[in-house]
Amino acid sequence: MPVQPCRPAPGAGPGPEHAGAPPIDPAVGLAHFNSLPFAAAEAAFLECCGSLRWAHRMAAHRPYPDLGALLAASDEAGYDLAPDDIAEALAAEPAPCLHHDAYPGAHLALRAAHAAYESRFGHAFVICLDPSAPSQHVDQVLAGIRVRLAHEVDEERAVTAEELRRLARSRILEMITADPGR
Repeated sequence: MPVQPCRPAPGAGPGPEHAGAPPIDPAVGLAHFNSLPFAAAEAAFLECCGSLRWAHRMAAHRPYPDLGALLAASDEAGYDLAPDDIAEALAAEPAPCLHHDAYPGAHLALRAAHAAYESRFGHAFVICLDPSAPSQHVDQVLAGIRVRLAHEVDEERAVTAEELRRLARSRILEMITADPGR
């Protein structure tokens, strides 16, 4: 799988088109989101987690009274995903991205690491990079793959499901605090 410039790595925060723009009040974003038509809300949730069952459930349970309730519902829906739902979400994950200024060796290392991971586990590697700075993303991904390649299949399945939940939470926060006009 090629490593290419595209949308930010999952959980990496807002892309360059949103850089420098102040986030909006989560209560305002949540009110706007709660007022969306069902299909629009479901499509927005699909951007947070690629499982149609998860997105449908999240959209159907609106309105959410506050951000905490929305995030709790996201976690609960994530814990209820069946293996087929997780596979669907993994298949929808974007290709890994690197900043344009990443050194060429990073592209090669990431391609090789992702190929080894996918060969071992049969699905895309996912990791939430929220706690790390963009300059550390390549190192975090490579370290994460190295550690997780040593997992047994069942252990990695659980770690992958947890990373999908973390990514969904991160993307929901980004969606709720992004200005809908951007």
